[in-house]
Parts: sequence; C-alpha cells; structure tokens
Amino acid sequence: MKIKVAVAAALAGLALTACSSPMEAGAAAVVGKERISSRDLNRNVQEYEAALRKASIDPSQLGVSINQFVLSRMAEQSRQQQLADKFGVQVTETEIDTAAKETGEQQTPEMNLLSKAVAPSNPRAYLRALLGVNKVLEQFGGSDNQQAVDKFKVEYNALAPVFSPRYGTIGQQGFVDAGRFGKASAPSPAEQQQQQQQQQQQPQG
Repeated sequence: MKIKVAVAAALAGLALTACSSPMEAGAAAVVGKERISSRDLNRNVQEYEAALRKASIDPSQLGVSINQFVLSRMAEQSRQQQLADKFGVQVTETEIDTAAKETGEQQTPEMNLLSKAVAPSNPRAYLRALLGVNKVLEQFGGSDNQQAVDKFKVEYNALAPVFSPRYGTIGQQGFVDAGRFGKASAPSPAEQQQQQQQQQQQPQG
C-alpha cells in the first residue's frame, strides 16, 4: 500500500528554528512555553511505528527518519494548540469527528493521518490543534485578508520551535529537502501560512 507523505506540509516553516539555542536535558524540542520531552517523542514514535506496521507500510517510504517526521508533527501540533488557546478558540468533538473522516488525497482517513505522522488510533489532539489554528486565522479575518494573514504570521512566528541538534540538521525545508518527495496532501490554511513564511523569510542561526 502506497502512502503520499505530506512531508512538505509537515515540515514547512521549520527552517526558521534552526538556531543554536540552549536545550534542556531530555528535551527533544521547546515550543513557546511547552517542552517536548524525548520520552514523549519516543512514545509517539512507537505508536506511529505500530500504525505503519498495521497498515503494511515500509517506513522507508517516508524518505525521512520516523523520529524527525514525528517530532516535526509534535512541534507543529504544540504550536497550533498554543495559538488556539491564546485566542480562546474552541473546537467541538463533532468537528473533530468530521475531520477524522477526511481522506485528503489519500485512499482512506487512516492513510491521510499516517501521511501527517499521526497514528490513526489517537488523532484527536492533532485534529483539535489543526482545526483550532485554522479558526484563529478565520477569527483574524481569513486567508483572503492580508492584514489577517500578517497578524497570523506574527503570532505563529512567536511560537517557532527550537529542536535538539541530536535529531539532525534542520535545513531550508525542515529536516530534509521536501522536494524529494511525492505530492503532498492539500495544505490547510494554517499550512499555507507556514509555507508563505518559508518563502518570505530566511533561516536564522
């Protein structure tokens, strides 16, 4: 079974965080005020690896290490949820249920989640964060409103993740050159803004 991995969407904007920064012992990344521990990363990686095995997917199809792929998703999920929380956005369980049924450009909802480094058995936190940050953009005025987009960029950049260097070198497209991979799922409004950030700003460090 083939999977179209959404590496470009998952890693968009991460080049902005490729700086040398003090990193707490045992931390895989720091996002705003939230610390992603190596233990949490390992647990998520194990969960994702089990989901890949269940779907009979060879991890080599990802084109990037599972640790990097999952860590990227966890960092963006934290970033999105913190922004949603800051602006008081609420996502209903019904909205999450509906989002969980979406297939994107994949064959099934399960494959769609796998393409985003999410184990289908436990997608709700990921979907809540993604739906929440999209609502923040709409609250600002929507993706067609340049002032709203600019405000969103400022808020989103303020939560740029910093990764532990032991997980690899972060380049212009994140941990890897996303151009190596196949067609990604259609980006959400938040992902579109991340991609615009990538195009408009140069990596620091």
